Amino acid sequence: MRYVQLRAFHHVAIHGGFSKAARALGLTQPALSDQVARLEAEHDVLLFDRSHKQVCLTPFGQKLLAHTRRLFEAEEQTREFLAESRALRAGKLRIIADSPFHVLDVLGTFRTRFPGIFVSLRAGNSDDVRDALTNYGAEIGVLGEVPGSARFQCLPLSSTPVIAFAAASLCADRKFGLKKGQVLTAGDLQKLPLVMREKGSRT
Repeated sequence: MRYVQLRAFHHVAIHGGFSKAARALGLTQPALSDQVARLEAEHDVLLFDRSHKQVCLTPFGQKLLAHTRRLFEAEEQTREFLAESRALRAGKLRIIADSPFHVLDVLGTFRTRFPGIFVSLRAGNSDDVRDALTNYGAEIGVLGEVPGSARFQCLPLSSTPVIAFAAASLCADRKFGLKKGQVLTAGDLQKLPLVMREKGSRT
């Protein structure tokens, strides 16, 4: 049983004849007749009563038509589903970000334009973002540095300054050699204890 044979049978049945079915499919009538004949021969069944001027379905052909209706209805629904996904009318988009705050404005605009897309957003550090993209756990990753891989297509989203600050009590501590209220330099920061984010973060 081949798809083209079932399609030929189905169109002959719904159009009520070989000529109309051939025109609908863009085939010659002999080619269409051959496909139906092969289907009948391969399964030793008679699908059409050809003794009359108008082609009529046999009881077996009527039962097969019920199956092919479901088959081609499912095919059409599948085609529509894929077309909607391509047109961004349906589907799911998974986003992972090292700082979800940077995504909210863009995400709000996206949801307004494409309300049929389900969007999930989760947080993770830089390593989590890269792992999710590499292992197909997310379609979009947002992080503070450009991944060193040609596998990813990168687009600048925004820029945020990184600010270091220290408690006034630490600056006043003589062992650090700093003055209270002074502007800290990168060299000054080396003298102070640093609070870092978890392993895997690039902040």
